[in-house]
Amino acid sequence: MNNLTTRTITGVLFVICVIGSVILSHWAFAALFMVVSLAGYLEFARLMKVNKIYLHRPAGLFFGIVTYASITLWEFGIIEANLLLVNLLIFPLLLVVELFRKSATPFLNAALGLLGLVWIILPLSLLNGFFNHSEGPKWLHSGVLLGFFLILWIYDSGAYIFGSLFGRHPMLERISPKKSWEGFAGGSAAGILTAYMVSASFIEFSVLQWLVIAIVIIVFGTFGDLVESMLKRSVGVKDSGKILPGHGGILDRFDAVFLAALPVFILISIFR
Repeated sequence: MNNLTTRTITGVLFVICVIGSVILSHWAFAALFMVVSLAGYLEFARLMKVNKIYLHRPAGLFFGIVTYASITLWEFGIIEANLLLVNLLIFPLLLVVELFRKSATPFLNAALGLLGLVWIILPLSLLNGFFNHSEGPKWLHSGVLLGFFLILWIYDSGAYIFGSLFGRHPMLERISPKKSWEGFAGGSAAGILTAYMVSASFIEFSVLQWLVIAIVIIVFGTFGDLVESMLKRSVGVKDSGKILPGHGGILDRFDAVFLAALPVFILISIFR
């Protein structure tokens, strides 16, 4: 089986799992993405080991669960916002954990452990806030989240196709030689067109609002891709992992989401 076939099969199964969980219920999606976020954190910890930085993975996973669960429960209206303040204790506690470890880089361990939580766990937990729990047809409750993923995936696919066919001018050759301005332009056109079509079905936001959301997804999603490429170059690996055949790891698959989720969350909070 060649790489393109493997990549296609994995991609289709991945899309089915994500969209299926979104449509099934907000709890199904929340559970799936808690697993994804924790797997992403472990992947990040493994990458740090390449540079001889050893994060305390049990502590990271515990604080990841606390962060993800508290934000999700707040977004679902189960706990009050003031309970989120418990997350402010995470960095001091990561430093305390380092007191009981024999490591040459305790402060770097704690700082990068926090980075993993903020970069990976936080944005994936914010996706649960895209659901609209107000009254209305059930399928509309998940419209914004479905729209977010559709725009992001079609932009990414468009950028890959246009970049492969017409790419001549690298965006940031030092970080990602294969990412071109031609791919960005083609992907952007595909993403904006998708937003226009999405606005006809998911009517919570106007056409203009969906177009603004699409632009934010495209810009921050591109930065997210480049940031993850920068990480891989800094540790000298091609893929962040092997959990998704043909695609690499969790960080490879969700790199755009990590930077796009927060600004989109802010936008939809304003629009609502």
